[in-house]
Amino acid sequence: MTVKKFASQADLEEKKVTFSQISEHAWAYTAEGDPNTGIIIGDDCVLVADTQATPAMAADVIRRIREVTDKPIKYVVMTHYHAVRVLGASAYNAQQILASQDTYDLIVERGEQDKASEIGRFPRLFSNVETVPAGMTWPTMTFTGKMTLWLGTLEVQLLQLGRGHTKGDTVVWLPQERTLLSGDLVEFDATPYAGDAYFKDWPQTLDNLAALQPAALVPGRGAALVTPEQVSAGLRGTRDFIADVRASVEAGVAAGKDLNAVYKETMATLRPKYGHWVIFDHCMPFDVTRCFDEMTQYTHPRIWTAERDVEMWKTLEG
Repeated sequence: MTVKKFASQADLEEKKVTFSQISEHAWAYTAEGDPNTGIIIGDDCVLVADTQATPAMAADVIRRIREVTDKPIKYVVMTHYHAVRVLGASAYNAQQILASQDTYDLIVERGEQDKASEIGRFPRLFSNVETVPAGMTWPTMTFTGKMTLWLGTLEVQLLQLGRGHTKGDTVVWLPQERTLLSGDLVEFDATPYAGDAYFKDWPQTLDNLAALQPAALVPGRGAALVTPEQVSAGLRGTRDFIADVRASVEAGVAAGKDLNAVYKETMATLRPKYGHWVIFDHCMPFDVTRCFDEMTQYTHPRIWTAERDVEMWKTLEG
């Protein structure tokens, strides 16, 4: 039997990067649906949220930061533990790498396996992977619930507003200018990856984000959202996708169907509405598998290993 390669392994086209200011102190580094980085430039230093996947890729972020400020990069924030978000951290030489305690615990439990599995799934996103230092990217400081940083007179809040994309999701919030860096809790015209998600919790977590009333938002993937209307559209699109996957999977489970049948039905149901979003074909097998797990017997996401990735892909796409 020939097995289709991961949808992302055929994805070799470089994406055009945009670096734009979205509020007085916040900037967005976006690349047509590739993972985004958010940057906060305070009075005396810089904070970077989500680092890119390798130090070589982080170098491009740093180059663009240096075009607008020479202030030191003091803080790196990991919005969650996924390798594609954190393995570039060493390039910034930050004084502190900040994450939620839940994210730290996930790195302990499954960081090595996740790293191997992600690099196998997404070769292009790990350009110059040999520049990643050996071992894991470890936070130097963790928090639970809320941490406030002061970049001079600029207040920056790190908030855990609920589980969604992972157990440890953290957002970066600038209350003075109502700007939010959401990590992968919010995507825009990009398919949410939900292989480590909590489908039952994610919609409420998005409501908690919406309650902040952000005027601008850097999503995990997709263009920066720079008006309250665009922010609402990003939150709504992500919420609708999660709800639609769950509704389709729950219906299949209730009818006693197996994972393969539920996957095929869910793909057919969601493709007309979401099939044009980037990485749709890549994410859906992981998303449906995790949702099927959550609706049947696994409250918490199972660890993805490179071997489990391949087995799952064979089961659904072989």
